[in-house]
Amino acid sequence: MNILKYVVGIPVFTIAMLTSCNIKNSSETTPQDGAITVNLYYTGKDGNAKKFVEEMESSGTADAIRKEEGNLRYEYFFSASDPETVLLIDDWISQEALDAHHATPMMKTISELREKYDLHMTVERYVRDEQGVPLSDQSFIRK
Repeated sequence: MNILKYVVGIPVFTIAMLTSCNIKNSSETTPQDGAITVNLYYTGKDGNAKKFVEEMESSGTADAIRKEEGNLRYEYFFSASDPETVLLIDDWISQEALDAHHATPMMKTISELREKYDLHMTVERYVRDEQGVPLSDQSFIRK
């Protein structure tokens, strides 16, 4: 089991999916120890976080990121308790893949959209541990 199947305690978010999961099946993008998951919380005012997501999707920027080498997941979620915050789960096969993404021209587009919608960010970063969920915690997970 991996970290994405064992996320306990994002109490603010009752997760509602906007886009479908994009886990790729090629051997080059198979999750492994050391894969990086970055949770980015975008917060704005007057619905700007949602508008940001809508523009990321409608412009094709989000889909282009999903097609990048090493991207495992790029998915937005909306908070049930905070309508001004959007969660992005951004999952990469390695730090090298994430660094390559950060070097693309798309980062300029993303930065400009963040500015356009005056979004502020909180970031959480996780490194995958394929050892799985400890036995002591498995009884709390309904499969």
